[in-house]
Amino acid sequence: MATYMLTRELELTLAPDALFPFFANANNLKKITPPWLHFKILSPAPIVMKVGEEISYQLRLFGVPFLWTTVISVWDPPYRFVDEQLSGPYRRWVHEHVFEAVSRGTVVRDRVEYEAPGGRLVHSLFVKPSLKRIFDYRHAQMQKLNNT
Repeated sequence: MATYMLTRELELTLAPDALFPFFANANNLKKITPPWLHFKILSPAPIVMKVGEEISYQLRLFGVPFLWTTVISVWDPPYRFVDEQLSGPYRRWVHEHVFEAVSRGTVVRDRVEYEAPGGRLVHSLFVKPSLKRIFDYRHAQMQKLNNT
């Protein structure tokens, strides 16, 4: 099984300590998730973000409904957190979120290591373009929210 890497970077004008609370609220994930994924949090509120916190979601990938459960494996506000898939559409999913202070605000870095079912052809034709589109949307939404 091949392991793939997705990395993205975005500079926002807010400082990490002003930006991080947005990510500490799991309900804000819907604000940066593309509507075509039909994303819904299934875990009961309130969700307290911390190491060991499990969050369950429902979404659609390529029109197919999935349940997805992640666990917060690293929680280091306001600099970093990591969520890992416990169950869901990927064989492996580890998403690191880094918030680095820079002179004009914060560089937000996403680094995802994942293993997708279906082999290299399915990855190159479907999974990779889909993830690119999802993360393009996320970063566009974060930019909009930063400017409001």
